[in-house]
Amino acid sequence: MKITTRFLYKYLASFAIVLAAIMALVACTSKSSGRPVITVSIQPQKYLLEHIVGKHFEVICLLSQGSNPETYEPSMNHLMNLEKSKAYFLIGNIGFEMAIVDKAKKNNPDIKIYDNSANIDIIYGSHSGIAHSHEEHAGHKHESDPHIWTSAVNARIIATNMCNAVCELDPAHAPYYKKRLGELCKQIDTLDAQLREQLKPIEGDAFIVWHPSLSYFARDYGLKQITMEYEGKEIPAKYLKTEIDSAKACNARIFFFQKEFDSRQAESINQELGTKMVTINPMNYNWDTELKHIADALTSEENNRAE
Repeated sequence: MKITTRFLYKYLASFAIVLAAIMALVACTSKSSGRPVITVSIQPQKYLLEHIVGKHFEVICLLSQGSNPETYEPSMNHLMNLEKSKAYFLIGNIGFEMAIVDKAKKNNPDIKIYDNSANIDIIYGSHSGIAHSHEEHAGHKHESDPHIWTSAVNARIIATNMCNAVCELDPAHAPYYKKRLGELCKQIDTLDAQLREQLKPIEGDAFIVWHPSLSYFARDYGLKQITMEYEGKEIPAKYLKTEIDSAKACNARIFFFQKEFDSRQAESINQELGTKMVTINPMNYNWDTELKHIADALTSEENNRAE
């Protein structure tokens, strides 16, 4: 009888361990939606795509909030997510994307690649900066500006491109996606109209930005962006005075700075110019709130000057 009891205890103990393992596995599985996956590069894409696909797709973003695309390197987890993705949506021209595409195709030959920048009027040369013009670049080809999402006009095009792609991936739910796109576009159009009305009084004004991330925003609303970095780095000493004098001549009052670009030089230049430094995050998931934040900073400074 003692042997039977001992055996029973061992059996129950083993059963408990197995049951715990099964429950843990079920718990892990339950965290996964079981939905097909689409991977995107940046948080603003995630916002737009989630508003279109609803619960029909799981959207995974490579860059987390606050990450710097200039220094991003994909983790093993990111590559594994790409392997199980039905599609990868490029924002268009961020440096790491081409390397990601090659790896994604190698590990997942069936993955569909879609470029969300299709049909957008791309700006070239904004990353050069003023100092760049001091050097001779015979035959130099200006790079395209990848920050297309910092524009309500462009966001509408990006969303439309996304909708076309998901309708191709899942034609059975195409009416659902198109309906949600229509609702999203109404929100974007309302935002654009609000920004145009708000920024119209300062049309033609200049603002300073450390990294040239607001070129499309400036173009949409008739503003001038002055960049204060040099090819992604601090301005060389030999160009610094010219940069500062040029910025002063434009009478800019706002200096936008992204915290992921940690630069003591930016603080020094801001003090020299007497501008107001405002922290921005163009990679914010809530890209629409970020555009409002930028517009509010520009117009509040204008109101202060008027008073």
